Amino acid sequence: MVVEDNEDLRVAVAAELRAQGFHVDEAADLAEAHAALGRADHDCAVFDRMLPDGDAVTYVGRRRQDGWAVPVLFLTARDAVADRVAGFEHGGDDYLVKPFAVPEMSARVIALCRRAGERRSPVLRHDDLELDSARRQVRRGGALLTVSDKEFAILEYLMARPEQAVTRSELIDHCWDTSTDPMSNVVDVVVRRLRAKLRAPELIHTVRGVGYRFGAARSGS
Repeated sequence: MVVEDNEDLRVAVAAELRAQGFHVDEAADLAEAHAALGRADHDCAVFDRMLPDGDAVTYVGRRRQDGWAVPVLFLTARDAVADRVAGFEHGGDDYLVKPFAVPEMSARVIALCRRAGERRSPVLRHDDLELDSARRQVRRGGALLTVSDKEFAILEYLMARPEQAVTRSELIDHCWDTSTDPMSNVVDVVVRRLRAKLRAPELIHTVRGVGYRFGAARSGS
């Protein structure tokens, strides 16, 4: 999630993160960011500190009180020690002063995501299928499978929600960025390719009128 009201900088930051393989949602203010954060899970949030509708430090501090745990990197022109301390005290995980090198920002985001991943189990397993989030690897029956970034993202999302019906819109929100048309059949196309690579017995099942479910086959799927 990238929240920055300067359009040129927001586009540059988002482009760098996409080049690193991230799916990026963009927002120009806190209201947009709050709506986007409610629609999908995010691995990291990059906030410009001073936004048209408020101070991102205050917003993040309120979210932390509610248990929100997404890693946060603040971007700001305010470089006083007191400002940096306030950012950390309100739940920020890193603080980068403008002007900054975009590749450095990207490296900091990658580090935040890696540390967050280390705090939760990086490996998902079901029968003979194994997904390793840290290594970005999928194995079935011990054999390494070659999957695309989108296929990996969909499989990871479904495996983390076994036996739950997941809508196509949920998958769009989590696995694609905001430039994707949610009415397109892009999810069905990627799931079809993923099923072929996973081979039988099938683990991704169609839930008619809804989307998909990961787990054992059952009547009606």
